[in-house]
Amino acid sequence: MYQQGIYRRRGTGCNVRLLMAVALVVISLITYYSSQTTNPVTNEVQHISMSPDQEIAMGLQAAPAIASEYGGLDPSMPDQIRVQQIGRRIVQDTAAHTTPYQFAYHLLADAQTVNAFALPGGQVFITRGLYNMLESDGELAAVLGHETGHVVARHSAEQIAKAQLTEGLTGAAVIAACDPNNPNGCLAASEVAAVVAQLINMKYSRSDETEADWLGVCFMQESGYDPQDMIRLMQILDSLSQGNSMPEMLSSHPDPGNRIVQIQGDIQNMGQCP
Repeated sequence: MYQQGIYRRRGTGCNVRLLMAVALVVISLITYYSSQTTNPVTNEVQHISMSPDQEIAMGLQAAPAIASEYGGLDPSMPDQIRVQQIGRRIVQDTAAHTTPYQFAYHLLADAQTVNAFALPGGQVFITRGLYNMLESDGELAAVLGHETGHVVARHSAEQIAKAQLTEGLTGAAVIAACDPNNPNGCLAASEVAAVVAQLINMKYSRSDETEADWLGVCFMQESGYDPQDMIRLMQILDSLSQGNSMPEMLSSHPDPGNRIVQIQGDIQNMGQCP
């Protein structure tokens, strides 16, 4: 009788965990799929849980701390003005100006890091390390056009919504798999869930990079820059990838050699630009 009592209690605990996991999955899926909007520039149906105003506020709030991680803003005013002017030209001459985002372009002082990135809402950054490797305004426009594409396509907002969904689903997996009588089992379940979450987000991130390349090509052509400079940018990045240390920008981006082939196709299809 004593052993049967233990069995029943453990079975009941397992059922409760499964019910909790199912409830968390259902709530996460409903929240994600009910937050649906159509991007006015790309016409893509997206699952996003925040408004453009919230994206802008988030980007503005995060910008000072992010900039400080890269040594703050570069002190060269001529170079800052060049980055700002090319960025503004991209926005003014393309569909980017029809969005509510408050675009601002910044050169960061970090000369050792090769990187460029965009925060939600339009704050765009390029490091001195990458800036110094560019030989023309067109190559700089390729960088800024790509990052502007991320903002217009609302990739950050999509990633936030996906992260919330992933957090709910992986949390459900942990609840279902975790046996409180076996702490090591809980740890293993958490580790597996974390790996799954990372793989899911990496897949979407690489898809986003391809779309940002496409929008960057379109923005370059519309603002009077040669889209072929996007290919020259990829060739610069490809040469860096052959070195001993991987530039930060390449750690989360698809292989530049593969991107060149895709961008060549994008250039041939510019008639389909938004």
